[in-house]
Amino acid sequence: MSQQPLIETLDLVKTYGKGPVQVHALNDVSLRIQTGEFVAIMGSSGSGKSTLMNILGCLDRPTSGRYILAGQDVSDLDAYERAEIRNREIGFVFQSYNLLGRTTALKNVALPLIYSHNGKHAPEVRHKLALEALEAVGLADRADHLPSELSGGQQQRVAIARALINDPLIILADEPTGNLDTAASLEIMSLLHDLHDRGRTIVMVTHEPDLAEHAQRVIHFRDGRVETDKVNGERQAARSAGAH
Repeated sequence: MSQQPLIETLDLVKTYGKGPVQVHALNDVSLRIQTGEFVAIMGSSGSGKSTLMNILGCLDRPTSGRYILAGQDVSDLDAYERAEIRNREIGFVFQSYNLLGRTTALKNVALPLIYSHNGKHAPEVRHKLALEALEAVGLADRADHLPSELSGGQQQRVAIARALINDPLIILADEPTGNLDTAASLEIMSLLHDLHDRGRTIVMVTHEPDLAEHAQRVIHFRDGRVETDKVNGERQAARSAGAH
């Protein structure tokens, strides 16, 4: 019996507009992503990759078709129910970091705990968990710094720590190195590799072929459909070697 996928989409369709101005952003997209995979999603502007990412992140829902996350059909959930799943199961990493400018790194990381519907966390517990998340990305010594006092790479590390704070099922990274120079980009990719090697499931949108090569598997979108879905043999081999 095959393992149940963490992510499964079945005949996913997303349409914007009506009548002659209707745009089909996704056309019958069916794919599976297993727990522990590192998948890169590529495609030109308008290919559907960002629309797919929004649906996978429960930021939007499909026009038709099904999205099953960890065995639960989340296709028709309302906005409140989707928000609960986002907070509990999904960690987001954005190109622009999305940090609060007047808030310290530690408090930025702790924010998902404040909005968590899983129960109230005492301030001292939030502080401890946020500090541990910063330690995991090598930034515990910058806990009291504001975003403006951090480099772009450090800001993205804070964003990754924030994504980890609720121990999510999936990390969704949308162009995570898009605002970084080459050196900082390599640091962030190294960190994502480390998280993946520790068992995290990562889905990353990128337009950079060099970055996509870091993933185990690369899915190319064109005109709202999956054009190719290929395993990156070198990355799979490296992961297998590291496991032995």
